[in-house]
Amino acid sequence: MDSADGESIHGWLASGIAGQGVVLLLHGVRADRRAMIDRARFLHAAGYTVLLIDFQAAGESPGKAITFGFREADDVKASLRYIRWQFPGEHVGIIGTSMGGAATILAEPEMEADAVVLEQVYPTIEQATENRLAIHLGPMGPWLAPVLLMTLHSHLGIVPEQLCPIEHIGHLAMPKLLIAGGRDRDTTIAESYAMFRAASGYKQLWVVHGAGHVDLCRYAGADYQARVLSFFATWLHGNAGQLLTAVH
Repeated sequence: MDSADGESIHGWLASGIAGQGVVLLLHGVRADRRAMIDRARFLHAAGYTVLLIDFQAAGESPGKAITFGFREADDVKASLRYIRWQFPGEHVGIIGTSMGGAATILAEPEMEADAVVLEQVYPTIEQATENRLAIHLGPMGPWLAPVLLMTLHSHLGIVPEQLCPIEHIGHLAMPKLLIAGGRDRDTTIAESYAMFRAASGYKQLWVVHGAGHVDLCRYAGADYQARVLSFFATWLHGNAGQLLTAVH
């Protein structure tokens, strides 16, 4: 499949049971589709078709630079168009980790999916930058954030205001499962709660106690698999209509 600028997006597709649903798996920053293999394995074992992609400028996909979810949102849209073309009529889920979750949110209003799992997604690029500078440089680190953010436009052609998932998450109408690490310093628990409050419609928040900004699938293991499978079972081929009626 091709991205918005005509470059090819590389990925792996594993077909599952017809009618079970398709799940798009979106990796985080400075990673590639291999980071999502564990998720692909248990989802495929449950019958789902799974598509793992390399965002532009990651893995085997060409591209000029990582944009922290902004241009990666075009890759999400392209992947969803491909799924709709290849698997018409199937319900579609997404799991986006960190940047992958941000790209999912920033893909609205063209983000057509039936249920999404968003893991450890930053609210704003300002907060994300301040947190990471504090981790690496200590208390003085956040003071350097404005200087670093000023380079976004010159290096990437975007501005911080274009990287604010918290301003877009409320526009996503489909059911959402937000997952946060209880000890995450990159995306703090307070920021995850803020994202949850900003989300509209049916939503859940699961805090994985003790987890930092890590691969939550590997960290939580069977508990992660059970929660994600239950969520998708409900919204991709379960009794979602009655549940929505109940929560309203």
